[in-house]
Amino acid sequence: MRIFKYLTVLIVLLGGAYAASMYYFVDESKNFTVEKEIDYPVDKVFAQFNNLQNFTRWNNFFTSSQSMDIDYYTPYEGQGSAISYVDKQNDTDGEMFIRYENLNKTLKYQLFEDENENPTLVDVKFKPVSAEKTKITWYVHTPKLSVWRRVENFWTEDRFAENINKSMVNLKNSLGNKVEKDNQMAAIKYDSLMVENEEDKLLLGINVSTANKKDALYKNIVMNYNKVYNFVSMDLGKKDDEFGYPVLMTDADNYKDKEVSYFLGIPLSKKIGVSDNNFNFRSVNPSQNYVIYYKGSYEGRIKAIQQLIQKAKKDEMRFGDIRQTFIERPMEGQDVNLKLSLSVYK
Repeated sequence: MRIFKYLTVLIVLLGGAYAASMYYFVDESKNFTVEKEIDYPVDKVFAQFNNLQNFTRWNNFFTSSQSMDIDYYTPYEGQGSAISYVDKQNDTDGEMFIRYENLNKTLKYQLFEDENENPTLVDVKFKPVSAEKTKITWYVHTPKLSVWRRVENFWTEDRFAENINKSMVNLKNSLGNKVEKDNQMAAIKYDSLMVENEEDKLLLGINVSTANKKDALYKNIVMNYNKVYNFVSMDLGKKDDEFGYPVLMTDADNYKDKEVSYFLGIPLSKKIGVSDNNFNFRSVNPSQNYVIYYKGSYEGRIKAIQQLIQKAKKDEMRFGDIRQTFIERPMEGQDVNLKLSLSVYK
């Protein structure tokens, strides 16, 4: 009994000492600032912060969990937009609001975590360093904590900074894909033959053989595109900003054959484990290409392909496969928007 009394007294003394040290030496809330720069224009960067659907696609807090369930609330973008999230696997939930917006300059967020009535306040400032570079500054004010929970303030800043570091890598990749697509769309000149040097690509896709009948081929392409897209976006959990335009690879002149074999894939940045044997990776080597952009019925692409082949023959170039890059996703009953690339060599 005496030992029990001593232990009780010791626990009380230690608890009192801990509470006193927390009360006198540790602030009940914490204020800190994090600064980063990113090589993209301020309008492109701001759009990734004020649209919460964009925000959750690259912010590491949301992307690092496979079990996060997020609900979005109108207006979805800018002041007044909000989300709620639940992560049962990691036993956490919360709500996030945009309380103020000054376009391309300032955003003010409120974050309520795990039923805490006091929010974390995050002000984010955006400053253009140049036409192609933006400085982002986070001003963070954490909620007041009780004496017993105040020890959490020792690692709050480090945890926040680590999340931003990982998020910035994701944001850079996301913006890289967006800007590349925007630039590609802006540079399109339809029906003009051009010469391009194409870098290597890594495609994840499916091998197909099908009949080359009117409308049947395109319907088959749409069906298999949907298979690949659903596998990449749903099974692999990739967002649209994480991969490029779908590419169909086939022999240049097989449009004359009764049966067509092709590979349809989506570009990814690196190889990952794939458990479904229906899908495989294909590496595309760097090449010099003759290129035409074409918009119209899928059947009408044949004339553009013939132009590329005739150009190669006239220049006494040998040619390989034809790559059909779908600038807009293929949809049944609709025209296609294609980049047709014929690889050529001496």
